Amino acid sequence: MTNETDNPGGGYRVRANYPLVRRAGDFLYVSAVAAKQPDGTIAGATADALGTMSLDIRAQTRATIENLRRSLQSAGADLGDLVEITGYLVSMADFGGYNEIYNAHFAAGDGPARTTVAVHQLPHPHYLVEIKGVAWKPATG
Repeated sequence: MTNETDNPGGGYRVRANYPLVRRAGDFLYVSAVAAKQPDGTIAGATADALGTMSLDIRAQTRATIENLRRSLQSAGADLGDLVEITGYLVSMADFGGYNEIYNAHFAAGDGPARTTVAVHQLPHPHYLVEIKGVAWKPATG
């Protein structure tokens, strides 16, 4: 088994001692990622002049899927290699927006198996979504 970088493409960094991607034979296990950007900001999280937060599930889902893609690419795979994903939403009220962006990235006939669950909270108070996945990408060499 091998661990891949925790900083694919200069982007996502983990906050504890675990890899973003772990290879076991021909399978890649991708740790959950969220909408954190390379500069430390969170996509889809903005504040107005008074500090009132606005959180956008569509922007966060889009950024989260792109972080998932970068994690996979660090191990020589891509979104098309995913066989299963699990999505974690802080609120099922965001399910429609999450699905809208998800459906723009994955087709029903050949996308990964999927589970989506609601959770009480995620590791940052501005995260609305996290996604983890399993990909099948035969090892080379």
